[in-house]
Formats: sequence, structure tokens, C-alpha cells
Amino acid sequence: MTDLLLTEFGQMAKAVLDPNSRLFAGYLLGALLIGVLVTAAQFGLRGQQGAVRQLFNRKVWLHRSARLDYQLYVINRLVRALLWAPIVLTMVPIALGISDALESAFGYQPPVSQNSAIVISAFTLILFLFDDFTRFLLHWMMHKIPLLWHFHKVHHSAQVLTPMTVYRSHPVESFLYATRMAVAQGFAVGISYYFFGTALSMFDILGANALVFAFNMLGSNLRHSHVKWRWGKLEKWFISPLQHQIHHSTNPKHFDKNFGTALAVWDRLFGSLVISERAMRLRFGLGRRDKGHYNVVQAYMRPFQDISTSACRKFTLKRSTEHSSPSVNTESNNVY
Repeated sequence: MTDLLLTEFGQMAKAVLDPNSRLFAGYLLGALLIGVLVTAAQFGLRGQQGAVRQLFNRKVWLHRSARLDYQLYVINRLVRALLWAPIVLTMVPIALGISDALESAFGYQPPVSQNSAIVISAFTLILFLFDDFTRFLLHWMMHKIPLLWHFHKVHHSAQVLTPMTVYRSHPVESFLYATRMAVAQGFAVGISYYFFGTALSMFDILGANALVFAFNMLGSNLRHSHVKWRWGKLEKWFISPLQHQIHHSTNPKHFDKNFGTALAVWDRLFGSLVISERAMRLRFGLGRRDKGHYNVVQAYMRPFQDISTSACRKFTLKRSTEHSSPSVNTESNNVY
């Protein structure tokens, strides 16, 4: 176990060198540069010095909520390594199952193209679309299914947003997202294998999908931040950082809006897209819905307590409804 823990701590330390991690140094530096420029434009004459002070506001980074983000990042990684990582689904059996199912249903399909540029472009795009849509769909379900919402509330209880807030989640939610990734990649690889054959590869930058790399370089870490960067008309197609901040808003009119990660088209299809406005004033967290997610123990246990309370409430309501229904005296009325 000691070796496992040391390995996990080593991987956490190497996250800044891994382009598949949101904490990759390039993504953080890109977000910092964009954050300075956007905030400096908002500060006007006070310029870059005021922007830097605003970006590194101690009231945000040292807030009780932010400190919980940091703690959950470390503890969730250890919980994953010790408990659920060995049992999570993997992509390979799903990909093989999808490919075999397609061949059984439609017969052998010779490669539709042997042009490497076409194959690589198509596979890169398919991976990106499957990943982005399944993220949207699971996120939508986390809000719409009461059982899942109790776990997702841990993420939404953040009262300030920092790039570390993306790791503020309950282990149950983390397990579901890891399973989602295996399913998404399995479907993408299985379908691509059926249509393009074994010569599959993607456009990558330092080992990361080129489209994902570009999205992360263009300020994805500002989604969880206090930098209000809006994209104007592009927000009908892509989710801007400010649009995701709207998703975290305590304003009831923003509840269940902007579920998307990169593409806004899914929200448009589901009727949940909200376009940002200039000078929006947002407060983050659950507001009056928050019954306490202030430390690691509460973040881990509160969902189970809420589920238990909800179940007891439903049981009590059902029992009271049954007892309040008019009874029938079968002996006097001869009801058969």
C-alpha cells in the first residue's frame, strides 16, 4: 500500500507535466495570460497591476471553500487509487464489443478510406464529439436525477471558483465520470475500428487529443475562476468561461443551465443554453440549498445523509397518504 500511495503522490506532482491533466503547466500559463489580459481590460487605467492583484485575490484562493478544493483533490486521488480504480470499466472490451456488434449486424465493412489524413481527422473528431457529448449527458443526469444530484451538490457547493474546483467532487461522481470516459472512448474506438480498420491514430499534441489540447490552452481553467470572460456570438456554439460560471450561480434562473463542457450545441438541443451578459454579477454555491459541505467529512457523508432523509420523507409521505385515504368497511358494505 505504501508503494501505491507513493506512486499516486508522484503522479500528482507530475500533473504539471502531463497535457492530459487540467493542471498541465501550459494550460495554467495560458489561463493566466488570458486572465491578465481580460481582467486588465476590465480594470481600464489600473491595467495589469490591478489585474494581477485581482487574479491572486487572497479572499478567493484562501477561502474556506477553496481550501476544501485542495484537500479533496489529494484525498480523492488516494481514494481512487485504493478503492475504485481496480474495478472501473476500461475502454478495450467496450471497443471490441461495439466493433463485433456492428460487424454482426451489418457484415464486414472494408475501410471507407485509406487516406491517413482523412482517417486521423475523422478519428480525432469522433473521439472529441463522443467525449464532449457524454460529459454533457452525464452532467445533465447529475442535475436531473435526484439520487445523483445529492452527490453532484458537493461540486456546486463551492462558494468561490478556482482551477482546482474542477476536482471538487464526491468519489461516487468521480467513479461515474471515469466510467463515462471508458464508455465514450470505447464507442469512439469501436465505431472507428469498424469503418477505418486497424490503422487508427489521432492528431495529438504532446500526447493529448489536439482538439482537447486547444480547448484547454484557450482558458478552460478560467471556467472555474472569477475571471468573467465572455465570447459573444460564439457562445451559441462554444461554452465560454463565463457561461460555466453562470452554471454555478445561486440565481434560480440559472439553475440547470449550461451543462456543456466545450460545445454549446448540446445545450441548444436540450433547451438549457444561456448566453452571458456584460457586467454580470454572480454569486456561487448552493445558497439556501446548502446544508453543509464545509469539510471533507461533510463532503463525503452529506450526500448519503440527504439520500436517507429524502427516502424517509417519501416513506412518511406515502404512509400518511395511505392512512388519510377513506377506508371501506367490507362487512357492512359487502364489498367483494
